[in-house]
Amino acid sequence: MKFFDFKTWNAKKILKEIALMALMVLVVSNVLSYIRQPDLSSSELPQFKEMMITGEVFDARDFKGKPLLVHFWATWCPVCKAEADNIERLSKYYNVVTIAVKSGDDSAVSQFLAKRDLHYRVINDPDGKWAKTYMIGAYPTSFIYNRNGEISFSEVGYTSTLGLYLRMWWAGL
Repeated sequence: MKFFDFKTWNAKKILKEIALMALMVLVVSNVLSYIRQPDLSSSELPQFKEMMITGEVFDARDFKGKPLLVHFWATWCPVCKAEADNIERLSKYYNVVTIAVKSGDDSAVSQFLAKRDLHYRVINDPDGKWAKTYMIGAYPTSFIYNRNGEISFSEVGYTSTLGLYLRMWWAGL
């Protein structure tokens, strides 16, 4: 008796196995994201004003009535690097502010962005002050606030472009 017989496998069985495995990965990753999400003291967007690395001021009050993605990342985080293009694509259609945590000075963060042709809003958090406020334990971590300034979604880890678009669309309803 053979452990694995290739003769009994056909395209339908292979596709079924792939779909089942993809579903399992999706479920496990969402469960892990849920478990690892920060336990915030408030579900409302903190009203903060911070200088971005461009010298412009980001004021959370300017986004009242619009969905907003607040995305924590780091230049040293491999998953953050993989997700950066997704954040860039989303930032062309939705309001996005990112917070670079413990990634060096403004110049180092700017060089990182320029090297990868990224143009989204970035607040530098060299000491992790904002990461502590949001109780971030893993990177990347994203918070999507709806148009009323309340959290609609929070994600820990990689999120696809489509997943981000759908969550932002939902937050805008």
